[in-house]
Amino acid sequence: MENVTAADDDELVHEAGEGYCNQCWRYCETYIHLTDSNCFGGIRYKVGQKKTVEQYVKLDDDDPALRKWKESLGLTTGALSGSIGAAGDNRKVVIRRLELQIHGHETILVDLDSAKALEELKSRPIVLKEGSHYKVRIRFRVQHEIITGLRYLQLVKRKGIRVDKSDEVCGSYSPNTLEKPYYEKTFIEEEAPSGLIARGSYNITSKFVDDDGTTHLLFTWTLNIKKEWD
Repeated sequence: MENVTAADDDELVHEAGEGYCNQCWRYCETYIHLTDSNCFGGIRYKVGQKKTVEQYVKLDDDDPALRKWKESLGLTTGALSGSIGAAGDNRKVVIRRLELQIHGHETILVDLDSAKALEELKSRPIVLKEGSHYKVRIRFRVQHEIITGLRYLQLVKRKGIRVDKSDEVCGSYSPNTLEKPYYEKTFIEEEAPSGLIARGSYNITSKFVDDDGTTHLLFTWTLNIKKEWD
């Protein structure tokens, strides 16, 4: 499995600079990237300079856009207690795992929670039967501070040639708590390529990045498209 190259990383970075709300399609370069579930019909809260969770909770609710934005993230007084994440762990987003939910087949779980797991993933190709219908779901934890505009970027190459590139909006999130220890996001259904020419190995570079341009995880893995599962 190839390591991440500077060229691959650069291709992914250019997917995350600007965005539109998925629902009303209004340009939101200077605003948080909103998901379908928390578009407020064009009423938007401009984030501006980042604040701590405590500062956001205590902000005046007279602004309807601010109030709705806080509600969408679960920013109530309860958010000030029960936050999880070790004090020595400076990561803001911890990607726990990736799942391939396959129609008519058991779900494939991919551990992403440690450096060892990521290293092992490079040499352990994932087999997918040609023509399979599947969805990618990620499980992750947010800790220490609010994350805005989290996105999942994916670059797929075969024999060094790019064959696909995707950019999925995950959304904005407040830190997880003991009551809600993780978030999950499921992406749209896809279909694996099929046919003699399509079978073989695909090298994938995946990246999680936010509105600030911070990369929370960058990893590579291999997908083997086969005629049958075994």
